[in-house]
Amino acid sequence: MSETRRAAGAVLISACAFGSLAVGVTLANRAGVALQGLMAWRYLLATPLLMLVAGGPARLRIPGRDIRRLLILGGLGQVAVTSLSFSALRWIDAGQLGFLFYTYPAWVAVLMATHGEEPLTRGRLAALGLALVGITTMVGVPWRSALPLPGLLLALSSAVVYAAYIPVLHRARGPHEAAVASTYVIGGAAIVFVAWALATGTLVRGMTPAIWGVAVGAAVIGTVTAFLLFLRGLAVLGAVRAAILSTVEPFWTALLAALVLGQPIGPRTILGGTLIMAAIVLLQRSAHPVVETDAPPPE
Repeated sequence: MSETRRAAGAVLISACAFGSLAVGVTLANRAGVALQGLMAWRYLLATPLLMLVAGGPARLRIPGRDIRRLLILGGLGQVAVTSLSFSALRWIDAGQLGFLFYTYPAWVAVLMATHGEEPLTRGRLAALGLALVGITTMVGVPWRSALPLPGLLLALSSAVVYAAYIPVLHRARGPHEAAVASTYVIGGAAIVFVAWALATGTLVRGMTPAIWGVAVGAAVIGTVTAFLLFLRGLAVLGAVRAAILSTVEPFWTALLAALVLGQPIGPRTILGGTLIMAAIVLLQRSAHPVVETDAPPPE
């Protein structure tokens, strides 16, 4: 098997691993486990594993100012995106969340154009229009929405916040290796979620053996393994090809939700999601891709 095929396989597996997180959160919600409790264990367990991947304490010695910046970004940005997206699962299903969140490259294009960094070319305008049609197909027109408004707003808000978070995190990373920066970002998220769970008394509430399995899976598979596979594929394929392959994620989420949770995949979800993914592929194939970062995904 060629190196390119192995890299493509790594990205596809990574996308499926990230896409499985929404299903795990839904299982935890059904068991009465608070989001902050589950995420506290996810990030808490993932942090030491990322430390090992980064090369241990010696490789993690970077300037204190950079450490504080990355911890704060992880504690604020990562927590904001995670909380917004997974909170939407109270109103919409995992598949719908996956497709709606994946509008974030379109929001990146809008934000970059707003700041004068990259213009909205005809191709990008066509892609944005296609994404809007996809969203409308899924949720209906605003005055006759097929989805509950709170879930819709939370899902789209998480996509917009992540779109703004990507360039900020990319600049904050500076010259440091991705694994090193990610250790501090994920560590910052762990600090905030653990503090939140302790303050609300939800750190161990409802943590049955099955939910412990979900937490471990979210840390090992949905965070560390998924991120490492993505970086491996990214190094060979580049950001554009890796991003295009990653569009399998919401389709995998919808399929897994149907198999594990019994959530039906309606024709509106499939058609709308396909249009959104087509828009993302069109954006990524533009002359200057709108997402050129190996920032850790937010799910």
